[in-house]
Amino acid sequence: MLTVEKIGGTSMSQFHDVLNNIIGFPNSPRFRYGRVFVVSAYAGVTNMLLEDKKTKAPGIYQHFIKGEDYMTSLDELLNRLLSINESFTDIGLDYHICREFLEKRILQTKAYLNSMEDIIASGYVGRESIFSAARELLASLGEAHSAFNTVHILQNNGISAKLMDLTGFGDPKQLSISERIEKTFRAVICSEALLVATGYTKGKEGIMRQFDRGYSEITFSKIATHLKADEAIIHKEYHLSSADPKIVGVDKAIPVGWTNYDVADQLADIGMEAIHPNASKPLEMAGINLRVKNTFEPDHPGTVISKDYIGPEAKIELIAGSDKIVVVEIHDTSMVGEIGFDLEIMQSFKRHNISYIMKATNANSISLVIWENDLSENLIAELESQYQTVRIKQAAIVCVIGSNIAMPKILARASNTLAKHGININCVSQSLRQVNMQFVIDREMYTKAIIHLNEDLVLS
Repeated sequence: MLTVEKIGGTSMSQFHDVLNNIIGFPNSPRFRYGRVFVVSAYAGVTNMLLEDKKTKAPGIYQHFIKGEDYMTSLDELLNRLLSINESFTDIGLDYHICREFLEKRILQTKAYLNSMEDIIASGYVGRESIFSAARELLASLGEAHSAFNTVHILQNNGISAKLMDLTGFGDPKQLSISERIEKTFRAVICSEALLVATGYTKGKEGIMRQFDRGYSEITFSKIATHLKADEAIIHKEYHLSSADPKIVGVDKAIPVGWTNYDVADQLADIGMEAIHPNASKPLEMAGINLRVKNTFEPDHPGTVISKDYIGPEAKIELIAGSDKIVVVEIHDTSMVGEIGFDLEIMQSFKRHNISYIMKATNANSISLVIWENDLSENLIAELESQYQTVRIKQAAIVCVIGSNIAMPKILARASNTLAKHGININCVSQSLRQVNMQFVIDREMYTKAIIHLNEDLVLS
């Protein structure tokens, strides 16, 4: 059996558990060859390289594009990575060998960035293309570090392991992402060693430019489909659960067990990704099941996501949502009966590169739910110049999701649960396919709504 398995950054930072719970040692029940591991950078490293994903605090990339002192930041990064290395010396990491690898790669990165600065100063090449190249270069460092360490630790524990470095560092050849994966894996026999691939893949189309911080799952998906894996596995900090364990508590977050790619897409649409949607589609089309496992519960089978699964009994599988959204409401009395009115609104959204999460309409109003970070003054100004009333409301969205929820009373039960706990519904949406019921509520009610919907619809 060939499996391609992605290990997330939080798990990688606790590599003692990865070694024991996921990989196993030779002669242990967990250990086998025929496995490809796609590794993320250790937790927090990509934030240092680019910018903090949540707070937007600047990283090395931001210092570079603003003409600030990025060299000192690279030195600080090196010290941080060396500190990470020290934490793994007790399980086989040779500090001096891994330090030499890091120092060489960061020294060369400094040289590349210096050259990019000179090219920008010349004025002959557009700044944006250079900035894009710098972002790609910096992103690759985190996965190069974690993958090199992983192979080194495995080899020092008597395991045949091979580094599949997809970062293309120092390789001048212009290959696409798929071409680089095909070339790297061309002469490898998966059954004879554990293969450890970098989550970053260098390609002429730019994996960061296309997918930004979701790039490691794109690499994972492309490797799995290229190798025709029997199963793709993602190892995470938590199970794919009925609700966020950080909100409802671990004891009330029930592992889903089985679901389908349609449900995974619903989660991705509200930012609660089981897997990046651009990574899931190739797996779904290739008929490769995806298993989501908890790194710290190795004996639990996790949740299997397949193409055709439909729950044998009608039930709610997941309660999910976000409190980082806004509602853009457009009210115009000329809207009623006018064909193509909402098309003009969509064209405004397209011009500003904004995708909506949900849309609710009546005769004179259209309410669109978007990410708060996507809202801009330019969009608001454009809409206000075209329509009678434009209102912006900070809000939250909660969703009731399942592969088989097309049954009477579910919508009523969800609405009653919210009403019973004093939570007003501002907008509601459900398509004919009936895999996702969406409720827009006041932002301060978000946590309360998730807890009570999970208790009433999943646990009861």
